[in-house]
Amino acid sequence: MIRDGTAIIEHFEAALGRPSRPTGPKQRIISALFDVIGTDGLLRPAMHYRWNFPEDNLAFVRYHLLHSQRDTPERSEKTEAMMNRMRHAAMIFGVTEQSQGAVESLYLDYLEALNAHLEHYPYLLGWRPSIGDFGLIAPMYAHLGRDPHPATLMQQQAVSVHRWVERMNPYDQDVPEFFNAGTDFVEDYEIPKSLMAVLRVLAEDFVPETLAAADVINGWLAENHPGAGAPAVGRLAQAPGTASFVLRGETIEALAQPHRFHLLQRVQDDYVSLSETDKVGVDAVLGQSAMGAILEEILSRRIERANNLEVWA
Repeated sequence: MIRDGTAIIEHFEAALGRPSRPTGPKQRIISALFDVIGTDGLLRPAMHYRWNFPEDNLAFVRYHLLHSQRDTPERSEKTEAMMNRMRHAAMIFGVTEQSQGAVESLYLDYLEALNAHLEHYPYLLGWRPSIGDFGLIAPMYAHLGRDPHPATLMQQQAVSVHRWVERMNPYDQDVPEFFNAGTDFVEDYEIPKSLMAVLRVLAEDFVPETLAAADVINGWLAENHPGAGAPAVGRLAQAPGTASFVLRGETIEALAQPHRFHLLQRVQDDYVSLSETDKVGVDAVLGQSAMGAILEEILSRRIERANNLEVWA
């Protein structure tokens, strides 16, 4: 058994010759970076738009959580307990009354930039989905594209993004609105300028949060010295604490998440393996997108997977 969406995708990608992994170094790095952003970088708006608009979302969320369980006499009670626990998720990830405006304005700017990109291409890197698309769809479908409040927002303000959310679920390409559609990634291993604009918006909180979280986790590692094989992620792991950073003039305090760095290791390891010439090209792309700092910010301990858990090496 393989548990965890990232590990499942990795298993089948390896078995099938990695059809969703671009071969060009710039596209490969950017695709892997979007995987991290989708898995960890969009938790704040995902949790905010799910739990802070109960008048629109509550019945929808309750239905799906209720029917995800066996039909037992305790099912309703368990559902309420689950919802009460998860309602605090937005606050854990840094959404408060004070920061809510900054979180929403950044998300709307991200939607606008992503919508502009997807008016030209059906996927992030051209005419076929990449690992970045699969990472990004996690919050963009499960929360922001299905829950009534954010889904309505997306349908009204970012139609091309909503179409991408729909497109990511069928087995076929599903691009009837594109004439003369291609079948591969963008030619010459380039990154579309419109996608660079998306990254620049996302970098506003992804980069400072990553830097702040690395400081907190490295401090915790130096103080606690967890043994090799100790859980690093999830309920069995010890929480390193919260990290503070500034987003559009507001201080955000969010849980420092080691899982982000488990995924970032892939980006950083791939970069280290590149030739010096390829590194120059990647440096230029990350510099122009304001994401350059993520290559330098590493934890003092690596995270590995063992028995379906992320553990300290």
